[in-house]
Amino acid sequence: MSRHDPIRRQLEEAQAVLTSFLADEKQLENIAYAADLMAHAFRQDRKIISCGNGGSMSDAMHFAEELSGRYRADRRALAAMAISDPAYLSCTANDYGYDAVFERWVQAFGQKGDILLTISTSGNSENVLRAARAAKSRGMTVVGLSGKDGGQLAAWCDVEIRVPHNGFADRIQEIHIKVIHILIGQIEHLLGL
Repeated sequence: MSRHDPIRRQLEEAQAVLTSFLADEKQLENIAYAADLMAHAFRQDRKIISCGNGGSMSDAMHFAEELSGRYRADRRALAAMAISDPAYLSCTANDYGYDAVFERWVQAFGQKGDILLTISTSGNSENVLRAARAAKSRGMTVVGLSGKDGGQLAAWCDVEIRVPHNGFADRIQEIHIKVIHILIGQIEHLLGL
């Protein structure tokens, strides 16, 4: 056995998950639809709020900073924010519990016509679910990046982009970051930036 075999197996598994996702026309259409919704929101001077836990929070932050900062080329800033401020998160978790941290941010900053991008590999993170419910109650659109069977989150999404992989979450997250980059590129293209 070569020392490269475990490395090769990891890459082959990642390739298989991507190949399976790529073959799912419904997911490709969901990406296109989500980009359309997001571009429309920006045209209407609305914003996108993103949230997730752990690695998904990092992805939510990455999505927001690429839109508000820059992606591949200079262009105008787009109104996107991730729910990731540590002082806010610790304050709200201490006062209301961790399940409320995303929900309260949406209640404070979400407005009709805005979009909430929820990221959850299981689709069952209670704080993400509560944020989605809060967004819907405020007239926001909910876009979900999920995995496995979509979990409870699927029912709260206007459009759900699902990686139907039942293994470890890292394989789902690898597709999520690809989708995030595609969404940003599509948004820029649709806005003519």
